[in-house]
Amino acid sequence: MKRLSDLEAGQKAVINSFEKDEIFIKLMEMGCIPGELVQVEQVAPLGDPISISVAGYHLSLRLSEARSIFVEDAK
Repeated sequence: MKRLSDLEAGQKAVINSFEKDEIFIKLMEMGCIPGELVQVEQVAPLGDPISISVAGYHLSLRLSEARSIFVEDAK
């Protein structure tokens, strides 16, 4: 299973689970829920932060937050 931080700009995946419980609620409130399709829109020049599209809107995540999200390839 991949982490969201491993994806490159333009790649799509489906959120599977979270690694850290303390960030789980914050991410859920922002629309990052298991089963939701997510696409990496942009990656900052130094790799942090990344911009994603999820639940119909754009969201910016720190790389450390993206590392805690496990994803599966979109079908």
